Amino acid sequence: MLVLGQILVGLVALIHVYIVVLEMFLWQAPRTRATFGTTAEFAKASAALAANQGLYNGFLVAGLVWGLLARDPLRWQVEIFFLACVAIAGIYGAASVSRRILFVQTVPAVLAGLFVLLGRS
Repeated sequence: MLVLGQILVGLVALIHVYIVVLEMFLWQAPRTRATFGTTAEFAKASAALAANQGLYNGFLVAGLVWGLLARDPLRWQVEIFFLACVAIAGIYGAASVSRRILFVQTVPAVLAGLFVLLGRS
């Protein structure tokens, strides 16, 4: 359980690395616009906001990586905190933007958190 939990935490971190790249560096690219369902005009007008949002996702990545590198008992505590942040952000995003966010962010974070907690016993 412990190894699976760490793999899932790493997967959640990688998902957010991808989101950081999309929001901070590729926001106006056609493929990113298709992913987020935006127009070229909207992407251009909202590029600074998207980059700011990407930066926040980068902080989630940093916290998850910190958890992966930390030793217990700090490891699981840091991982659970940042996974909870991801899950809550996903719930908010699903309620306010798209239900798809629930499956991209919240479900993996909750599963990772479950296995992190199961790996403690």
